[in-house]
Amino acid sequence: MLYLSKSKYCGLWQCPKIAWLSKYKPEELSLDDIALSRMKTGNEVGDLAMSLFGDYVEVTAYNGEKLDLSEMISATKAEMARGTSVICEASFSYCGLYCAVDILKKESDGWAIYEVKSSTQDDKAVYAADVAYQKYVLENSGVRVAGTYLVCLDNEYVFDGTLDIQKLFKITDISESVAQEIKNISGNLSIAETILNSPEEPDIDLSESCKNPYLCGFWKYCSKHLPERSVFDLYRMRFSKAIEYYRRGLISYEDLLQNHCITNDKQLRQMEYALSDRGTYIEKDHIKEFLDTLSYPIYFLDFETMQPAVPEYVGTKPYAQIPFQYSLHYIDDEGAELKHKEFLAESGTDPRRAIAESLCEDIPRDVCVIAYYKAFECTRIRELADTYPDLADHLLNIESNIKDLLVPFQSGYYYNRAMGGSFSIKSVLPAIFPDDPSLDYHNLELVHHGGEAMAIFPEIQYMDPENKATARHALLKYCELDTYAMVKVWQELIMASR
Repeated sequence: MLYLSKSKYCGLWQCPKIAWLSKYKPEELSLDDIALSRMKTGNEVGDLAMSLFGDYVEVTAYNGEKLDLSEMISATKAEMARGTSVICEASFSYCGLYCAVDILKKESDGWAIYEVKSSTQDDKAVYAADVAYQKYVLENSGVRVAGTYLVCLDNEYVFDGTLDIQKLFKITDISESVAQEIKNISGNLSIAETILNSPEEPDIDLSESCKNPYLCGFWKYCSKHLPERSVFDLYRMRFSKAIEYYRRGLISYEDLLQNHCITNDKQLRQMEYALSDRGTYIEKDHIKEFLDTLSYPIYFLDFETMQPAVPEYVGTKPYAQIPFQYSLHYIDDEGAELKHKEFLAESGTDPRRAIAESLCEDIPRDVCVIAYYKAFECTRIRELADTYPDLADHLLNIESNIKDLLVPFQSGYYYNRAMGGSFSIKSVLPAIFPDDPSLDYHNLELVHHGGEAMAIFPEIQYMDPENKATARHALLKYCELDTYAMVKVWQELIMASR
């Protein structure tokens, strides 16, 4: 007998190999911090949406740490018989097929399925298979499905101080898409039965769907046959294009170079330098031209932000970037001492006013400010200026004087093989300074990248004093390294231009 949950069916819908690996090799699943954070956000948004239609009954039940599916199915039947109008996590089973409906709402002619997603994109094609599976199980369980709907966050909703979930969520009728997708379920279940009942791993090659971290966490396992450096590692190589080359057998750098199919200068340099140690590629004149656009005093700025799915601060939308921290290294004149300033808001408070005021205090008008990928810092500063008109003049002055340290690397003026296909500060820094432990993010405590900073900051408000102090120290040291790294990279560019 085939046993299949909704999540396993959706994995099968994307790629049958996902379903097989989930059953036979679950240890190969690789979820990064972003994927784990997305799952947590999904649970929080799902819980909030339960009250979308007023009073409700949730039938979630546990047996130890695991869901008690039998109890949830029994409770669902009881609530439906009782006439409960809104049942959350309503659970059903049919011939080994199981699903839990986020929101099941009683209608005059049956029951409506509402699938809740923490996304702001109501992409019917992406979610139709999910809801079609639910409808299939419910109808075969004797439930008349009167409608199928997708519930997403509305990216136009602006929080005014009082959360209005009726406006926060956007409901889309996806009945037409579900009707088309439900035709494929019988065929998909036949495929599932063949694959999942066989201990033999299905022979399914890489495809365009493989690189979606939301749907598949088995990329590392399925791509282990690739050479150390492959077409998938090339700078700005579209995944769809990489798959096209892969299917033609053009996978390794040697394959690509011999076939003369790559014409992008940066990609060519990446491959050529990877295959032969040519030292560091430097265009001195172009680097000097970039450096000549800078002037003392020089300030090096980096923000850390969080993105609450449900807006918490007046004037913000779902997933708005909220800056809560910055690091600032600065040098007043050539040969002068390197100095440092920093800001870290109090967790649990709206950090925007405080960080905007601190920026105006710490960065004078008309000074040269350096960021790495300046579009991010510039956008945050413009948002702060829009929010606080009394500070706008100073903030926009800062923004107008920001230079981008990414330019020499993205433009191809400086390159070495250790950078691979990425010019992020996390790639450039170890490529230039491979043996300096003080510049190694792995040696930091607790916070090693922006995703961890984003996750830890909002949790600090709930910590005891000792853990709070530890977490704040870790955030400060992480952000400080970001701007110190920029200083070191800038100094390297000066040396390279001589």
